[in-house]
Amino acid sequence: MMTNKRRIIDFTLRFLIYICSLFSVLLLIGIIVYVLVKGMSTISISFLTSVTSVLKGTVGIAGNIVNTIIIILITMVIAIPIGVGSAIYLNEYATPGKVVTVIEYATETLTGIPSIIFGLFGMMFFGERLGLGYCLLTGSLTLIIMVLPLITRNTQEALKTVPDSYRNGAYGLGSGKWYMIRTILLPSAMPGIITGAILAIGRIVGESAALLFTAGSAKMLPKGIKGLMAKPFQSGGTLTIQMYLSATSEGDFDTAFGIAVVLLIVVLAINLVTKALTKHFDVTRRE
Repeated sequence: MMTNKRRIIDFTLRFLIYICSLFSVLLLIGIIVYVLVKGMSTISISFLTSVTSVLKGTVGIAGNIVNTIIIILITMVIAIPIGVGSAIYLNEYATPGKVVTVIEYATETLTGIPSIIFGLFGMMFFGERLGLGYCLLTGSLTLIIMVLPLITRNTQEALKTVPDSYRNGAYGLGSGKWYMIRTILLPSAMPGIITGAILAIGRIVGESAALLFTAGSAKMLPKGIKGLMAKPFQSGGTLTIQMYLSATSEGDFDTAFGIAVVLLIVVLAINLVTKALTKHFDVTRRE
């Protein structure tokens, strides 16, 4: 009787797990299909390569794409060295104690703070106190604070997965600490570091609340090299900002769903790139 009862319980739990898994898959498929059906008719070469202009009668998101790329580049160029460096310090140099505990606790707390609070802080500190105003640089500096915990924690976990035998072997061969970190530790932890960096890019691409307070909403393309160099100091709306404005202020749901399709493709591409790079570095490390 106990055996039959256990079989019934196992079958019931397995059935519930399958139902939950099926619901998750169907939910994802439903969202993707709904967005594609609503937005694919808006996607065109003109939509991706032009800007919205009443005089020319065009509707496009090229300016928003450029703004998004600029914010990603500025944020990641600054955040990756700081995040990876912080993780190396915490994992390899810092002595376990109250200071490390406080730093790790602060990092975890930053991860849970709502993005709109980051936006308010960025507007008041970077925009008002430092005098940067509404511009892409203000938005990037705000996003750096947001993605640093993600990069730091992922890098820490990646460093912890490297066996201690690698460190001891390097020391036994006469290697210095920094040489060991640079040639042994970082290459071995590279899959986790890349995963953290790409997940940070995904958060940057999908962020809107913080950028509403800091980056502004301008959508014009920069003119020439000088215009491109000056763009970080000018107002600029990303794809998510434009999607929000199109759906709320302008009532243009066709454009909003078109941008949603672009964002959906970008997110799927980021996930595929993450898996491909992780697999590549795993294979390289084993070889």
